[in-house]
Amino acid sequence: MTYSTRIVGVLALLLLAGCSSPEQEQVAALKPLSVVEEASSILKGNDGYVVNWAGVLSNSNPWHFGEHVVATVTAKDANGKEVVRMEQPLDAVPPAGSLSFTGQVVATEKPAKVSIQYRPAEWRLAGRIVSAFAPFPISDVLTEGKSDSYLITGYVGTPYRLPASSLAVTALLRDKSGKLLGGGSTFVDDVRVGGKRRFIMNIESVPDAKKIAKADLVARTWGSSSRPYEELALGGIVQERTVKPTTAPFAKDRGSQSVAAGPVRP
Repeated sequence: MTYSTRIVGVLALLLLAGCSSPEQEQVAALKPLSVVEEASSILKGNDGYVVNWAGVLSNSNPWHFGEHVVATVTAKDANGKEVVRMEQPLDAVPPAGSLSFTGQVVATEKPAKVSIQYRPAEWRLAGRIVSAFAPFPISDVLTEGKSDSYLITGYVGTPYRLPASSLAVTALLRDKSGKLLGGGSTFVDDVRVGGKRRFIMNIESVPDAKKIAKADLVARTWGSSSRPYEELALGGIVQERTVKPTTAPFAKDRGSQSVAAGPVRP
């Protein structure tokens, strides 16, 4: 290769490096997901040691979904030996929203420390504005705290015209001060307009269930892609019914008054 050929090659590489597309520049400017809360626990079970974890991820970008996020959970024993390693794909994080998630695994050897690492999100531009992604209502919630478990029941509805094929319901358990202790998740299928689907969670993986004071509940579309949420939003939201007025109508319209026309100049 001659000297002039090398110069041409270097210039070509510089030109390619400087020709980034607007889409690439926009993705590069997005803020990464942030960890708002995180908690883990270890409990002796019948078949080993139950490792439970819960967390909240926040997406501060108002126009993009965070997709294909993976949480890698590792646990080590007192000597530093890794006894648990699990990759958990997380659901898509909506624009300007958050994701509550939980998980658990059974270890045959006793863990001493649990840590969670997160793979960076892949970003997808949302097809609608933030207000189009309405939350799924949860109602008629009943809780019952026991010495070794926490029972939660309730119903999930939908604000969307299209049926939701599968939704994940997550409960974050907190003490009196609001500190996150752990949580649990379950699923409901085929949620349609005008109907509700019942869910039941019996969470047995919190070391001291007597400390649980409340449960924060949220329902979301299931899957690491934004596609299920996008399809529901594109189908539209059901308008709330308005209540018929109870007062009698005015006897005379008190709207605009007619004004006599004046002389018109030719």
